[in-house]
This record gives sequence, C-alpha cells and structure tokens, in this order.
Amino acid sequence: MVSKNTICLWYDGTALEAAQFYAKTFPDSAVQAVHRAPGDYPAGKEGDVLTVEFTVIGIPCLGLNGGPVFRHTEAFSFQVATEDQAETDRLWNAIVGNGGQESACGWCKDRWGLSWQITPRALTEAIADPDRAAAKRAFQAMMEMTKIDIATIEAARRG
Repeated sequence: MVSKNTICLWYDGTALEAAQFYAKTFPDSAVQAVHRAPGDYPAGKEGDVLTVEFTVIGIPCLGLNGGPVFRHTEAFSFQVATEDQAETDRLWNAIVGNGGQESACGWCKDRWGLSWQITPRALTEAIADPDRAAAKRAFQAMMEMTKIDIATIEAARRG
C-alpha cells in the first residue's frame, strides 16, 4: 500500500471477486495485489486470499476476507458523480445487473452488500440551485426515483 489512508472493506471470502468487478466496471480502478494468508485464521486457511489491494475510481482500498461477522451497511457508500445519462445507466445497470439491488434516490447495492450512490452531476447542481423553488422541485422529483433520470430532474428544475 502506497497511500497513508486506505479504505478497508470487509468481505466473506469474496474480496478478490469484488475487486475484479470494480476494476472492470469503474474507470481508474484496478487490482494491485493479492495477499494470501501465511497461516490459518478464523475466516480461512493458510494460502486463502486474505487481502486484496485495489483502487475504485482512484480511491485506494483494501478488501479483507474477514468472514461473515461484519456486513456492509448504508452507513458507508461510494458516491460516483456521473456526467450524463449513459454513464449513469451503465454504472447502475452494471451494479444491479450483477446480483445487486436497487434502492431509492440513486442508491443501489452491489452483490456484496456495498452501497453505491450513482449521482449525476446534473442532480447535484439542481438541488444546489440558488433558486430554492427550483431546487425543491428537483429534490422532490429525485425522491420518487430509484435510478436517477436526468431529463426528469432537469424538467422539474425548470418547473
């Protein structure tokens, strides 16, 4: 690990599979290293994949195969800013279509239970609009969505 601060994500034996999925799905993502356990441990045996060093959109991460004790929750998520509807659709569909699940307001979970916010920049700009009535309309439109529809957000913003 080169970075002084790395996000450690706990998996139940599937850290390498998850890291490989992230590397093929997100730009500026890669698997850097796979480390095998030098001895038996509570969640595995000597020689099993213990940790995986990887990046997700440039953010250094460490996948730890720590077993089933701790699960991902919505209290931690990756928020991915997308440029257009095509990118929003591609990322959303990759996560949900690979055993993940939809949630509300641009949130979804991957098959490992990790939460993702697929957030078009148009949404971020709309809810920060200095015209608070426009921001409120965009926000209310978002509250009705699972995957964000940029055209609907922009229409709501315009009124």
